[in-house]
Amino acid sequence: MILCCGEALIDMIPNKTLDGQEAFVPHSGGAVFNTAIALGRLGRSTALLSGVSTDLFGAQLDAALGQSGVETQYLIRSDLPTTLAFVKLENGHAKYAFYDENTAGRMIAAAALPVVQSDVGALFFGGISLACEPCADTYATLLERDGGSRAVVMDPNIRPGFAPDEQRYRARLMAMLARADMVKVSDEDLAWILPEHDGLLPQAHALQALGPAVVLVTKGAEGAIGVLSGGETVEVAAEPAEVVDTVGAGDTFNAGVMARLDEQGLLTKEALRQLAPDALKLALAHGARVAAITVARAGANPPWANEL
Repeated sequence: MILCCGEALIDMIPNKTLDGQEAFVPHSGGAVFNTAIALGRLGRSTALLSGVSTDLFGAQLDAALGQSGVETQYLIRSDLPTTLAFVKLENGHAKYAFYDENTAGRMIAAAALPVVQSDVGALFFGGISLACEPCADTYATLLERDGGSRAVVMDPNIRPGFAPDEQRYRARLMAMLARADMVKVSDEDLAWILPEHDGLLPQAHALQALGPAVVLVTKGAEGAIGVLSGGETVEVAAEPAEVVDTVGAGDTFNAGVMARLDEQGLLTKEALRQLAPDALKLALAHGARVAAITVARAGANPPWANEL
C-alpha cells in the first residue's frame, strides 16, 4: 500500500450561475489528496493520512476518497473546519487564496498519529502541509518514525509564503528531503532549495547529494528529467494536450510515476536506489500521460486506469 500523507481540502472553483452571476463550486482537492485519488483510480492500493473535519466539506472529502478506491482508516478526524482554497484561473493557470487558520488538516498533532501498519510499503509527502505549522512538524515526525524501512517519495512544492518562519521551514524541509528516496521538484523548487547552485542539472545533482536516490524535475510543457543514483539522466517529453487548466497536474504526474513503479515492484527503498534508466523512463512517460489527461479537464480530475 502507498500511504499519502498531507492535506485534503476544498478547492472553490470559479463558475457562473444560470443567470450569469459569478459563483464558486466546491471541489475536493489538495495536492496530497489529489495524488491519493489518482493512485486509487489507477488501481493501486492507496490510503490517505490527513486531518479531516466532521463538517459537510469533510464528509465530501471522505466520500470522494471512497469513490476512487482510497482507504480512509488513517484519517484523523476532528470537528475543526475544513481548509478552503479559492481558485482564480489566469490563462488556465491556478492562483489560490487559502483559508486555513485552525483547521482540521492544519492542527493535527504528533500525538494523534495512527500506527502505520506493515502492509504500507511507501510513504508520500508533499503540498502545503509541509509548510503550515503545526501539521508540518507532525508530518516530519511521521517520516522520522516510519520512513526508515519504507520507500519515501516527496514533492516539496515549495510554498515559503505559508511558513511563518522561513528558517524553520527550510531546516525542517531539508531534514525531510535527506530522508527521502525519490523527490519530485520543479525548476522553481530547485532554485529555492539550492540557490547557491546554478543550472537545473547541477541543482538536481546537489539535491541528490543530500540523500534522495532519484530526483525528478518537471518542466511543464517541456517534459521531465529524472536523475538516477548513478548520475545517469533520462528525459521524457510532455504529452500533447489541449490545456483547460493545470489544477492537479503535478499531483497526477506524481501518481502516474509511483503507480508504474509500484506495478513493477520498484517502489521500495532498495529498488529506488538501484533503479535502471529504462524503468525510470517508463515511469516518467506514464506520469506525463496521466497528467496530460488531467490538464485537459477542468479542476483536478485524474483519469481512471481504463481511460489510458
